[in-house]
Amino acid sequence: MSSDTPLSRVLFINLSSWSFHTEERPELFQERLGGAGAAIRLLEECCPQGADPLGPENPIIFSVGVATALFPLASKCVAMFKSPLTGNLGESHAGGRTAVAIRSAGYGAIVITGKASHPVYLSITKDGVAFRDARALWGTGRSDTAARIIRSKDGTPGTRTILRIGRAGENLVRYASVTSETYRHFGRMGLGAVFGSKKLKAVLISGHNIIEVSDRKRYRDLYDRLYDQVTRSPLMQKYHEIGTPVNVKSLSAMGSLPVKNLTEQRLEGSDQLSGEEFARLFLSRRVACSHCPVSCIHIGQIRIPYPNDPYFYKTIPVSYDYELIYALGFMLGVSDPTDVLNLIDIIEQTGVDAMSAGVCAAWATEAMTHGLIDEQMTGGIRLSFGDAKQYLAFFEALARQKGEFYQNLGKGVSFAASVYGGDEYALAFGKNEMAGYHTGPAAYIGYICGARHSHLDNAGYSVDQKPTEKFPETPEKIAEELYEEEAYRQILSGLVVCFFARGLYTREIIQEVLSVCGISMTIEELDALGRTILAEKYRFKVRDGFSLEPDSVPIPKRILELPSGRGGIEEEVIRRGVARYKELLEKKM
Repeated sequence: MSSDTPLSRVLFINLSSWSFHTEERPELFQERLGGAGAAIRLLEECCPQGADPLGPENPIIFSVGVATALFPLASKCVAMFKSPLTGNLGESHAGGRTAVAIRSAGYGAIVITGKASHPVYLSITKDGVAFRDARALWGTGRSDTAARIIRSKDGTPGTRTILRIGRAGENLVRYASVTSETYRHFGRMGLGAVFGSKKLKAVLISGHNIIEVSDRKRYRDLYDRLYDQVTRSPLMQKYHEIGTPVNVKSLSAMGSLPVKNLTEQRLEGSDQLSGEEFARLFLSRRVACSHCPVSCIHIGQIRIPYPNDPYFYKTIPVSYDYELIYALGFMLGVSDPTDVLNLIDIIEQTGVDAMSAGVCAAWATEAMTHGLIDEQMTGGIRLSFGDAKQYLAFFEALARQKGEFYQNLGKGVSFAASVYGGDEYALAFGKNEMAGYHTGPAAYIGYICGARHSHLDNAGYSVDQKPTEKFPETPEKIAEELYEEEAYRQILSGLVVCFFARGLYTREIIQEVLSVCGISMTIEELDALGRTILAEKYRFKVRDGFSLEPDSVPIPKRILELPSGRGGIEEEVIRRGVARYKELLEKKM
């Protein structure tokens, strides 16, 4: 480990008292690798049982890993908190410069508690924390406006990140996001609402420490080998050239893309929403996270004419990816790519999670069709699939939280359906709105059982796409495969490595990475650690009432009605898979 950037330092910040201190916690990084392993331990310690997710006692934890700022694709930062959307574990990962900035500032983790008396932002350096007045920034139209003002006002040098919220976070939308470096987000589970509840507008982190390793030659040899594998990988080349929207064509062809709130399998004109078409029509540049040669972040340009000049346009850069195209395109029946980019931009302006917002809007559209809600409740907005103009107004109203309907929908689609009805087509699992994969039973078992109820927990969608001869024979076998994958991902989330690189960072490679960092672990020890961290996440969830018992796991009927990429889905198959997953978890708990 570097003497200049000791990961053992944890920075504790109390917004109520405007105070901070550091503690040495080497075990979080030497024994648990940092990242998710460190974060869940700190969450257990700092978040009281029964804590209000929007109360001052709910901590915000940022954590990095032993591979941060050292190896290719070790580019992520883990945020952990109690989720205001689900009421239990909140975990979100973001790329960009955040992780490197934290380590360069000399910290392995940051813990923020309390509530400020008025809006503030934090300026964090190796020397500590400055508390800045943010009242003038509260309510700014776009979240990036606040970032520009902070950047110009606080000229702290070094590797810098600025995390900030938009109107949705200020107004406590339960799935509000936190934006980092304009194009990266802590998107899922409502971290933005936790920021807002603490009157925390933004966090600036800046560091300029140099990271040293004890054996430079050995480090360089391993780095070069990993870099070469990344840059030569056909998979990584795909992510570089087209990005995650490369999946649109294949998923659409399989009938695995949720369309119009999962009422249809295919969208007319959907070829316009393929990654290839977005690249051809809009791609202007590619952006990479720190220490990543892939550059999978694709930036499109939209041109907006000025009202009184037919030849003069303003140009707005918009980052797009598969999940955004799914949630704001296919899910809403919007097939025009320019409309999708405009919807992405309003999401960026307001600061909500795109997936949750898209699923909520799709449910609201169908609920209006069935007469469960009306235009009086939505402020005159008449929702219909394909009408991008109305969705633009809808997302703006949602962020502002004006009126009872938007306040209820701002608590998630599960809560809204409990008030207005339509739970059979409220597409959420563990209260977290679904991702863009209607691939088969493995995806849904994964959504239900995953610690974050995310497609990223265990990649059930990938299991569904295996050829028949390799597909697990029983629901129990599906669960066992998903469990092992999720346990392995805890190690990746400790380092903290991008999941795109999961095929590159094998257990053997991870051993080499750790050895260079002064940590010795056998493969058996790595696997045991992954299972332990996963069990700890569930222990945190269970202590506040979460359960995988059948009567606690609602399954929207809609997913059983429309054939998936693997054909029809049976409720019994899902129930058996969940039961087996629960058994595996309880062995470690």
